[in-house]
Amino acid sequence: METTADELVTVEEVINHWIRILGVGIDVFGVFIIVAGIAWATRGFFQRFPKQGGAGYDAYRIQIGRSLMLGLEVLVAADIVKTVALELTFRSLGVLAGLVAIRTFLNWTLVLEIEGRWPWQPMRGAAGTGEAP
Repeated sequence: METTADELVTVEEVINHWIRILGVGIDVFGVFIIVAGIAWATRGFFQRFPKQGGAGYDAYRIQIGRSLMLGLEVLVAADIVKTVALELTFRSLGVLAGLVAIRTFLNWTLVLEIEGRWPWQPMRGAAGTGEAP
């Protein structure tokens, strides 16, 4: 049985449709990670607040930053899936490169804010660095 050009176009449209749905699903999951992380951190902050007062603020900021970092990673993955699988043109690759650069910069600044080091620097107190924990 031979496949016609119309059947191949239909199969391609179905595949593109499901890849687009997958990309949107990954986007929604990334946003869910950010929102759930902020909600979880806020809940924990208000539970600890009566005991710690303002001292729990740094832990709160760190938890929010970590959920933002994870959510950004997932959003980058969604952009890659949608761009590479659906719209592989030089323009879409340029847009993807810009999005990845912006989100990578945001991720690096979050690591700097949370951990006090750039992502490529060794962790403080890590094994073999000779630094105190």
